[in-house]
Amino acid sequence: MRQIFLDTETTGLSPESGDRVIEIGCVEMVNRRLTGHNLHLYLNPERKNSEDAVRIHGLTDAFLADKPVFAAVAQEFMAYIAGADVVIHNAAFDVGFLNAELRRVGAPPFAQQVASVTDSLLMAREMFPGKANSLDALCKRLEVDNSNRSLHGALLDAGLLAEVYIRLTRGQKTLVIDASEESPGGPQLEVAAIDFSAFALTVLEVSPEEQAAHEAVLKDLDKSSGGKTLWRNLVA
Repeated sequence: MRQIFLDTETTGLSPESGDRVIEIGCVEMVNRRLTGHNLHLYLNPERKNSEDAVRIHGLTDAFLADKPVFAAVAQEFMAYIAGADVVIHNAAFDVGFLNAELRRVGAPPFAQQVASVTDSLLMAREMFPGKANSLDALCKRLEVDNSNRSLHGALLDAGLLAEVYIRLTRGQKTLVIDASEESPGGPQLEVAAIDFSAFALTVLEVSPEEQAAHEAVLKDLDKSSGGKTLWRNLVA
């Protein structure tokens, strides 16, 4: 199964108002293993960034001025995502912007070019209802290292999303089988008997120095507890 974890950065919050995509980051995973075959694009939006957006992603108009416009990379982008299962955090936002870009170049909508779109934000809300489910919050909850995320970045965030997704979907969290959860008619776990007589038990003798050190520790414990170390009164 080929999955693409995708994130975008934009000039603002509304494609309907003319805001544009300025960065696309895609991380590829095949059969739940990262392949390293990623896609990272900076784009000239042909308009100014909003100040609020720059504070979030740090991509200035000057930095983007010499980058290609979306039309110049549209074919490369569409070839990369073709037929993939795409995972996006808050998918409605990114897909809305990508659809606007695709519409400008006369291309089919995003959902028609991929096998599926999974919104990891909706997944997280189902798993953790009533809790914060931003990417940062999920990284903290699922122990994904996001210490390098001082600013938002599409490729960085796509990589973090891949790590978060693996933890969200890893299923069994322990190798311990709780017998109380087994159904009466279910399969029984059989453990082969071990003949311990075949093993020679090695007994290590305590040296006088080790015995003296142990006694010193017990005396300190007895003193600090006010003589309440009950094991002193136990008969072997």
